[in-house]
Amino acid sequence: MEIATLLSGGVDSSVVVHLLKEQGYTPSLFYIKIGKDEDEELDCSSEEDIEICQNIAKKYGCPFEVIDLHKEYWENVVAYTMEKVRNGFTPNPDVMCNKLIKFGAFEDRAGKYFDKIATGHYAGTEERDGKVWLCSAIDPIKDQTDFLCQLSYDQIKKIMLPLGGLMKSEVREIAEKAKLISAKRKDSQGICFLGKINYNDYIRRYLGEKKGPIVELETGKVIGSHNGFWFHTIGQRKGLGLSGGPWFVIKKDVTRNIVYVSQGFDVETQYGDEFKMQDFHYLTDNLWHNDEPHEITFKIRHTPEINKGILTLEPDGLYKIKSEDKIQGIAPGQFGTIYDSDHHLCLGSGEITV
Repeated sequence: MEIATLLSGGVDSSVVVHLLKEQGYTPSLFYIKIGKDEDEELDCSSEEDIEICQNIAKKYGCPFEVIDLHKEYWENVVAYTMEKVRNGFTPNPDVMCNKLIKFGAFEDRAGKYFDKIATGHYAGTEERDGKVWLCSAIDPIKDQTDFLCQLSYDQIKKIMLPLGGLMKSEVREIAEKAKLISAKRKDSQGICFLGKINYNDYIRRYLGEKKGPIVELETGKVIGSHNGFWFHTIGQRKGLGLSGGPWFVIKKDVTRNIVYVSQGFDVETQYGDEFKMQDFHYLTDNLWHNDEPHEITFKIRHTPEINKGILTLEPDGLYKIKSEDKIQGIAPGQFGTIYDSDHHLCLGSGEITV
């Protein structure tokens, strides 16, 4: 079996190579470059990453290649992100990067010549009745199924996820025993395409600034100002510049450039117990094959917390989730990722609507 492995320079993908070699495979290793050489500020394809990947390739006798997908990334993922932010939504570029770049553009460029594409994502796959399903990782903190929730079935069938059955601590232990150069390297944080710059600086670069009021939702009183609604997300607490907090962003008026906030940790306006999703996408299949309400578990952001709820197909064609408990910060643009009632199979996702 011919296996392509996506390397990042981090410990997780490095351990994937080690595990595959232990199983008798010699994968071909690839580093996806999405930064722009002439713009170092936005270049996240650091020399250190590539040097580590080269070291891993040499250690295990694997071929290694850098694949430049900068154009594809910026025309798809970055364009998607900016369009969502400009319209007041909370996008998830990591989800779209996996769908369109790591398992999309890479497949077209190089992956199509291989039987499997292996990555260091914390997730797994399972075959049931001749179909392949995406499964939650055993490490609830590191589980990344919500980052893979928009993959197509063809992508799910081809993916290889060796870390799904391991805790992060076990991965670190394997790396240290194997004396991998990345064993003690810290996990990457944030959105990869930002490189070295702050998220707000990046948004400012593309959308600029426009002064607007911060309004207390309950009273209608103007209590501060902001530089553009696009710098703020639903549920945000930090970075508002308001005294007497905590203050949380509750909603945004895109037309009038108003950010509405409420004060206090447990204020009712922060929470909701239902939302609808558009463009709903099943990863493998509709598990139930009928339109009856179903008990599910779900996530609306990348956290270890698991929510229970009921999934219903509404007359307007949108899927609705009614949560068992109230949840904080439901934001249009985020992906609602659904799982079976045992939180084992990741079934699909949709974009949360207004």
